[in-house]
Amino acid sequence: MMESFELSPLQEQRFAALDGLYREWNAKINVISRKDIDNVYSHHVLHSLAIAKYLKEEGLWEEFSHGTVLDLGTGGGFPGIPLAILFPEARFTLCDSVGKKTIVAEAVAKALGLENVTVVNARAESLPLVFDWVVSRAVASLTDFYPWVKGKFKKGILYLKGGDVGEEISAVMSRHKLARGSVHTWPVDTWLQDHYYEGKLVIHIDKS
Repeated sequence: MMESFELSPLQEQRFAALDGLYREWNAKINVISRKDIDNVYSHHVLHSLAIAKYLKEEGLWEEFSHGTVLDLGTGGGFPGIPLAILFPEARFTLCDSVGKKTIVAEAVAKALGLENVTVVNARAESLPLVFDWVVSRAVASLTDFYPWVKGKFKKGILYLKGGDVGEEISAVMSRHKLARGSVHTWPVDTWLQDHYYEGKLVIHIDKS
């Protein structure tokens, strides 16, 4: 599926290194289910890159590629690290409230030489900055997540989530008075045609 993106040799090297790095660190600090560690690439890297595929499909690639991005609840670095490899001109802040998880994210970013990544051990509410974009991977329901980042982004949220999200989207739109048409959903399995991705979505909340 990586043929969807034009990769430089350095990007190819960095993506190839992810499997070994996560296996090494996961043996020390468990950030990926031990049952799932053999699926780092297929279940974690590609899932993260579904955001990039959506951006490409919607003509938002260039806009995102030069922006500032907050990955909230990054865990060991998903979706932030795969996206930071793919978008070297964007600036990523990977944030998680659990310190041991940020140790892994920071170590992987450092091993890859990702100079466009900053890792922060903090809660979203304590972050003083406003970012262009927020990305995240199913850290909470949308109704819980949106208040954490409200006022912290200029352009949009790109949220990876599965299941029946209709009620969550309706509740967020009503509670926060979001404009009709500002929330878009894109099925990941239109790109990654595997049963693992059935029902998984990129949810885009457009600030404009």
